[in-house]
Amino acid sequence: LLMLDVDHFKRFNDAYGHQQGDDCLCRVAESAATVMFRPGDLLARYGGEEFAVILPGIDIEGAVTVADRIREAVARLAIPHAGSDIGHVSVSIGVASAVPDIHVECGALIKAADTALYKAKRSGRDRVVAESVATKE
Repeated sequence: LLMLDVDHFKRFNDAYGHQQGDDCLCRVAESAATVMFRPGDLLARYGGEEFAVILPGIDIEGAVTVADRIREAVARLAIPHAGSDIGHVSVSIGVASAVPDIHVECGALIKAADTALYKAKRSGRDRVVAESVATKE
């Protein structure tokens, strides 16, 4: 599971307006979809400026590779963003992977991906961070 957030999106909307914000989100989603090659992979808007990417049957290393490709694809769009430290739209991505198991609590995958996303944002944005899924003992 990848949790993807458009960095400083509120600033983008404030500077360029909601119509431009909607266009930005569409372009980010289209760009992300271009690097997802497998038929079972799914990209969905999770809320606001956040997206979830479901990558069934992939390990954490593969998921990080896909996340890096998405981050790079969004950067190549070079959408101007005056409210960003780097001058263009970027994304932060949290990555988590789990094998369904009796020791993995429901929701642990989402929580781990969300935790990784917030670590990416706190450590400078425009990056990918992976997090382990906690198991119950």
